[in-house]
Amino acid sequence: MHRPTRARRAAVAHAIALSLALPAGLAALATPAAAQEQIRIRFAHSLSATEPAHQAAEFFAKNVAARTNGRVQIQVFPGEQLGPGKEVNEMIRQGANVMNITDPGYLSDFVPDIGVLNGPYLIKDPKDYEKLLASDWYKGVEKRLEQAGFKLIMANGFFGQRHLIADKPVRSPADIAGMTVRVPPNTMWIETFKAMGARPTTVQWSEVYNALQQNVVQAAEAPLGSLWGSKLHETRKVISTTGHFTAFVMWPMNAGYFNRLPADVQRVLLEEGKKAGDEMTRLTLALHDDYVQKFKAAGVTFVDVDNAAFQKITAPVYRAFPKWTPGLHETVMGALK
Repeated sequence: MHRPTRARRAAVAHAIALSLALPAGLAALATPAAAQEQIRIRFAHSLSATEPAHQAAEFFAKNVAARTNGRVQIQVFPGEQLGPGKEVNEMIRQGANVMNITDPGYLSDFVPDIGVLNGPYLIKDPKDYEKLLASDWYKGVEKRLEQAGFKLIMANGFFGQRHLIADKPVRSPADIAGMTVRVPPNTMWIETFKAMGARPTTVQWSEVYNALQQNVVQAAEAPLGSLWGSKLHETRKVISTTGHFTAFVMWPMNAGYFNRLPADVQRVLLEEGKKAGDEMTRLTLALHDDYVQKFKAAGVTFVDVDNAAFQKITAPVYRAFPKWTPGLHETVMGALK
């Protein structure tokens, strides 16, 4: 994936600076005269424009514009055009009118307990995730996120099971021992791959293709849509179906900014966010077999994995987070029953 030009980066930096200045002036939105002013929100993510996550973001933007008669305009910026995910989350925390496609692992930088949702082999069936979102435990965590500055516009988007792409089969933990694997700059990924016996290496997603091509890392992991969207099959030809994370994404925006928006706009954002999460889940599930066939046509081999062995070896990961509330994993497992 190509990085933005210098001129493009400068333009985006200027736009972000303007967005950071907006929230303080948004108190006027509470007045009837200003309530009809156009609202512009930038929506960032690190993925390609071919993936279900991006399609869901565009679906959301289109529906919000339609329901508000064009009053709310949401512009989607794929491919880290507004910066890496961690940086965008920090901009949101500081008050920028920016949304982001992120996940519980990244949000755990601000509310540690939410990171458990990214744990290895936590969820087998995507439908189980709805049980967690409906639980009292999750509602409490969501309130803590709002106190930390984040309002979740969407939390139910299925991103897919994450698998490993490498230059050799990985059927058991013995096969991954010592392998250098690209992971996001996120504690859950790092601890999980350490537990597997690999050597996790943090690389920004936009740099993964080059890192594989130059053998900076031997392997990478992601859902099939992301592996295909970033063309990683051009550098590696074996996908091992480890399914180590059943991944969901979330869409945060600044809580203070959200609270200053007119009530009808807040309602539309939340309602359309839920619909977009359902649409993303539908697309991810519907496109799974299509991605498999595309990979096979491109010469990629799929390898079955001893998932039970990986689940067993990664179980201690849930004890590697001293900032978690005691008994957190047990609480979440109880909510899944």
